[in-house]
Amino acid sequence: HQYLVDPPFDPSVIQVTRSAPPGGLEEYNPFRHARTAGPGNAAKSTPAPSQNTQPAIMKPTEEPPAYSQPRNQDQARAQAELLRRQEELERKAAELDHRERELQSHGNNWPPLPQMFPVGPCFYHDIAVDVPIEFQKTVKIMYNLWIFHAGTLFVNMFGCLAWFSVDGSHGVDFGLAILWFLLFTPCSFVCWYRPLYGAFRSDSSFRFFIFFFVYICQFGVHVLQAIGITGWGTCGWIAALTSLNSSIPVGIIMLLVAALFTALSVGSLIMFKKVHALYRTTGASFEKAQQEFATGVMSNKTVQTAAANAAASVASNAARGAFKPHP
Repeated sequence: HQYLVDPPFDPSVIQVTRSAPPGGLEEYNPFRHARTAGPGNAAKSTPAPSQNTQPAIMKPTEEPPAYSQPRNQDQARAQAELLRRQEELERKAAELDHRERELQSHGNNWPPLPQMFPVGPCFYHDIAVDVPIEFQKTVKIMYNLWIFHAGTLFVNMFGCLAWFSVDGSHGVDFGLAILWFLLFTPCSFVCWYRPLYGAFRSDSSFRFFIFFFVYICQFGVHVLQAIGITGWGTCGWIAALTSLNSSIPVGIIMLLVAALFTALSVGSLIMFKKVHALYRTTGASFEKAQQEFATGVMSNKTVQTAAANAAASVASNAARGAFKPHP
């Protein structure tokens, strides 16, 4: 028990006990109040200040959090894109309705024949209404080229008539010149101009291919007409130079017609290249032309009726052969 009454004589312990304790702890004795206070005078603990035990509630802010703003912006952009597409579809539908009303109100308007003429217009022709704006200039040039072609054939008749008037052996040329005018004028309009008109109007690959095939043949005819082989009914260069031996005025007229055929050939070649360049930008292709052809053939009522009749006849023949008694 000696260690409890007298502390051990240790220099390090004595040095620590003699050194001044930290501020505020030199007079602290936990047993002081316990010894001085009586049994009934126990020190009353001071009540701790009351604290708010309710949980903290975050007040809502007027603006959404930062992480939700990009999502809202994407939704707004998507909604704006849908509205733009809807407006574009409505605009296209209005344009189609306008074109349909124009067709119903005007009807066929080409060729512009007088009312007293026994035959009425056969086609509806309005480039400003049917053809898109970016292709209207090309279609107008092709239409003027067709008019130039018809005018050249008309002048060719008078050139052959003048040639026949000075040389009676060229009556065949004059007759063929009339035939070419009556034949090539409507056929060229129906066979290559109308397919071109419809191709740009409805973006049809099949109509483009029809135009290219027929127009190549038409270009070959223009070249032959410009050459002017004797007996073929055209006032080309060979025929014009031949006629100079008979009559110089007639030869000059035929030379002018030959120049018109040459200009027609050059213009046809230039426009063929231009239309082919536009065709490549429209997205048309040979596969689309085949699909359009197959769809058009199968939707044709005449083809459907013929196919149904053929199928019915094959089925009836097969049924007769099945029930026919065998020997």
